[in-house]
Amino acid sequence: MHKAGFVNIVGNPNVGKSTLMNQLVGERISIATFKAQTTRHRIMGIVNTPEMQIVFSDTPGVLKPNYKLQESMLAFSESALQDADVLLYVTDVVENPEKNMDFLEKVQKLDLPVILLINKIDELQANSQQSLNAIVEKWHALLPKAEILPISAKNKFGVDILLKRIQELLPESPAYFDKDQLTDKPARFFVSEIIREKILLYYDKEIPYSVEVAVERFKEDDKHIHINAIIYVERDSQKGIIIGHQGVALKKVSTEARKSLEKFFAKPIFLEIFVKVDKDWRSSERELNHFGYNPE
Repeated sequence: MHKAGFVNIVGNPNVGKSTLMNQLVGERISIATFKAQTTRHRIMGIVNTPEMQIVFSDTPGVLKPNYKLQESMLAFSESALQDADVLLYVTDVVENPEKNMDFLEKVQKLDLPVILLINKIDELQANSQQSLNAIVEKWHALLPKAEILPISAKNKFGVDILLKRIQELLPESPAYFDKDQLTDKPARFFVSEIIREKILLYYDKEIPYSVEVAVERFKEDDKHIHINAIIYVERDSQKGIIIGHQGVALKKVSTEARKSLEKFFAKPIFLEIFVKVDKDWRSSERELNHFGYNPE
């Protein structure tokens, strides 16, 4: 008997979906930072054993869209409701349960196993069982059919219990992907995500959200990988901020990205990064198609 299925992770921004995804897969598939809206795509991470294949999907945080990029991000999240065998709805100990009720109402109507994960329980005060019980009761009222599991994705508390429960819920099925496959994304995708992660970490305010990264060249030989990437921004002023005085800011991003890429690919990396202006790319259907944002 072989089990296989799609386990999709959804929830509002900044509740720890990407951290959970990486813990479940055992590899750093999704970038996870302290900033909201870090994940923009739907990213699959595949766990294989001889008897089983779990296809996890990390999705963007659910939000009310203000421009076309966010419309595409919401579409990725909503698509995860359509093809799940098991749905993981992630919240945390401080989130208002009634945030984004439109999306939650769609989850309420699903006829499939839903596991509600109350993340970041390590942030509750000591002797706070009473407050955790109150959080559980609120969520049980909203999603009465869901199983509820308190976890700390950062500390891996409850993750093994969750994985065991997922295995029990998976349907019998042959594998959907090759057994040696870890993700559905190509190498270039992870290059752009790692560079974007550094931008999220090192720049403030609107800058990280106005940025897209495209890989123009990815050439690998036995010993090295040569990469040319372009950081796209929406304004000339943003280009100046990304580059920084005498190029110092861009050099820092390039250095830190190269270190992470060498760890990811286990090879020396030659990395060149350029900065270009692509005016209002977040609101352009053509540009969003070019950057791979429109769900199939």
